[in-house]
Amino acid sequence: MALTTLDLVVFFLFTFVVIGIALWASRHEKDEEDYFLAGRKLTWWLIGFSLIASNISTEHFVGMAGRGYELGLAIASYEWMAAITLVIVAIFFLPKFLKAGIYTIPEFLEYRYSRAARTLMATYMMIIYVVVALASVLYSGSIAIQAIFGIDMVTAVWIVAILAGIYSIYGGLASVVWSDLFYSIALLLGGVVVTVLGFSAIGGWEPFAEASAGRLHTVLPWNHPEMPWVAVFIGGLWIPNLFYWGLNQFITQRTLGAKSLADGQKGIILAAFIKLLIPFIIVFPGIMAAQLYPAQIANADAAYPVLMRELLPTGMRGFMFAALLGAVVSTLDSVLNSAATIFTMDLYKPYLKPAATPKQLVKVGRIATFFLMIIGALWAPVVAGFEGVYTYIQMVQGFISPGIVTVFLFGLLWPRVPAGAAIGAMLLGIPVYGALLWTLPDVAFLHHMMITFFVLALFIVVWTKVAPLETPKVLPIRADAVLETSPRVKLYGSIVVILTLALYVIFW
Repeated sequence: MALTTLDLVVFFLFTFVVIGIALWASRHEKDEEDYFLAGRKLTWWLIGFSLIASNISTEHFVGMAGRGYELGLAIASYEWMAAITLVIVAIFFLPKFLKAGIYTIPEFLEYRYSRAARTLMATYMMIIYVVVALASVLYSGSIAIQAIFGIDMVTAVWIVAILAGIYSIYGGLASVVWSDLFYSIALLLGGVVVTVLGFSAIGGWEPFAEASAGRLHTVLPWNHPEMPWVAVFIGGLWIPNLFYWGLNQFITQRTLGAKSLADGQKGIILAAFIKLLIPFIIVFPGIMAAQLYPAQIANADAAYPVLMRELLPTGMRGFMFAALLGAVVSTLDSVLNSAATIFTMDLYKPYLKPAATPKQLVKVGRIATFFLMIIGALWAPVVAGFEGVYTYIQMVQGFISPGIVTVFLFGLLWPRVPAGAAIGAMLLGIPVYGALLWTLPDVAFLHHMMITFFVLALFIVVWTKVAPLETPKVLPIRADAVLETSPRVKLYGSIVVILTLALYVIFW
């Protein structure tokens, strides 16, 4: 795809304006709370758009659209069920986390269990951020840019990594959320444009539906190898959803930086509404690519990039390139900032320098961001060896997500669960899940996650019955903590749930 002068002007203008605003927004940072949590001053609309921009990246445009190309609309369950999960996080999880005034999600485990539990989760998260989050986003971004613009994959990886690292290192969370605001808007607008152009090329809804060859069904048989309805509605899909949206520093960091509980909850609900729209601008184009350009798509992950290459007119390419690159960068900067926060607050400060000053903590966070960026870029090409980037992300996270979800749920609901049971469950989750993948390769990995969850739940129950915690730990309470969820938030959450169910009925 050749870029015209106008394309280049649009691309560079948009990119530099966003970076400039992001750096300007972080100019008043003084301590670790400013750098890692934006001074706990984030408003609901910044949180909502930042959640979307951090979540939606080229692993969606490349990976999810690729699954739409092969599997169809059923892959949209990751988005639509995530909307319901976000409502649960807003109403049940967030008040408890803000009440404690934590910087990181692993920090909560120290208050509830022990420092060892916190350290174990922090270590898991650091590994998963490098091996899964950073590497997959860099790889999928390079695939998209290579397919559209012919740039060498390794070169594309390093260009994106350096661009994301510049203002993540300098600006912290404030710069991240402000850049996310602009990138998410460009991302949504760009996705709408591609979808509209795709419908125009096909001839409208009726030809699209007729040629979909059954790809517009969201509910697949119970024994489907990837998205069985049992796993979607009452099974394993809840494990990665609860982990990703409620217990993942990469996502929850902007809600921990909310200026109030109401702002955090309304921001999450806003993100939930937007999640309902995502399949229409990502999965639908993947299905369209299967109808329009099957001969040009040797790898399903190239479906969306090929659609962009073939449909976009001159003048729109610069904007779409900026939106695509922005999608990559907005996710990378969020992962880098969150990983640096966990390293600094959960590993460096407790073990290496408990008396570190705020200035020293910010410095360490910036150094950690730099090295994490380098490691992620070096690991990115490894993702190419797996079958589909989106499957890689979901499957690999399964090694730790059942254990973390189990430990948090029991920790929140059963005060007598001891630290040993929690640590044991997180350690046991890896071999149990790995054994299921090895011995039952033809069974959906979402079933593996749910089986792992039940095994770990049984482990915790038995341990707690034998050796319960004698005195439940008292969790800290912020002086300004507000625990009441407003009726309006509950109403908006109910609307999200109703709309989600309606979409399943429409596309049954």
